[in-house]
Amino acid sequence: MTKTIGIPRAMYFYEFYPVWEAYFKSLGFEILLSPKTNKDILNAGILACVDEACLPVKIFHGHVVFLKDKVDYIFIPRIIGLHKREYNCPKHLGLSDMIKSSIDGLPEIIDPIINLRNKNGVKIAVKDMKNELKLNYSQKELYKNAIREQEKYKKNLLKTDISLKKDEKSSNLLILGHPYNVYDEFINMNILEKLKDEDLNLFFAEDIPEKDYREYSSQFIKRIFWTQGRKLIGSSYYLIDNELIDGIMYLSAFGCGLDSMLVYLVEKKCIEKNIPMIVLTLDEQTGEAGFVTRIDAFLDMMEWRKKDENNLSTFR
Repeated sequence: MTKTIGIPRAMYFYEFYPVWEAYFKSLGFEILLSPKTNKDILNAGILACVDEACLPVKIFHGHVVFLKDKVDYIFIPRIIGLHKREYNCPKHLGLSDMIKSSIDGLPEIIDPIINLRNKNGVKIAVKDMKNELKLNYSQKELYKNAIREQEKYKKNLLKTDISLKKDEKSSNLLILGHPYNVYDEFINMNILEKLKDEDLNLFFAEDIPEKDYREYSSQFIKRIFWTQGRKLIGSSYYLIDNELIDGIMYLSAFGCGLDSMLVYLVEKKCIEKNIPMIVLTLDEQTGEAGFVTRIDAFLDMMEWRKKDENNLSTFR
């Protein structure tokens, strides 16, 4: 009988689902995805999780609650680091432990250690998976196929010409934030759909090639040791320094330790280059009316600044 692996539609899902899907399907497993985040999932997560956790972690708990009685396994990898001398958010590192201590009646949790900070990281992760899933054959070729799918996914994310000059009529807006804040429609109250109705060209951190955002995030005396931090800082600095954007909208979850530093660094750059920026803080109490009002005011300010900056500054 075919076994089913549950994958929560949260956190690293938005970056790595293609490689997970290809990998598990090639092993003969069925995959059950939790649905898009909704009010029931949020409420289940709030009840299961500690109060001090950030909104994305609470929502992750809710997705696990949805899956736990429907699958044979739940996949929650321990993603320690994806590059040499870099780490991920501590909450990602301990997510499977949080789930195990917070939620009763769980199926078996598949939580391999994924640590690409050393050259044997992939081999160790594959070995962990093989042992946890009780597989008795080589997975080397299957892993290569999965990586191939991930590379295809990455290429599809990139725009054909990120270096195009600014449109004199439409404003270029960078939507910045961790992928689970930017692409989860429930967390951000479907902000991307709202912005589609505006006369805007939207940019995302995923639009910037890795070699470029790594170069632009390396201008500090001390190395940024968060992988996601390097991506957010590097992509924003790249777009600002090349004069490709008119403003930045940063989506930040309340209580995010990484964002407390990243927001400051992006704000500092924006002040230096006279780029308007708004920070929208997301938590379970965020009201849509106030959210929309702030967005509308910011977009109006961007439009006035683009047309009338020579007459009256609308920034600081």
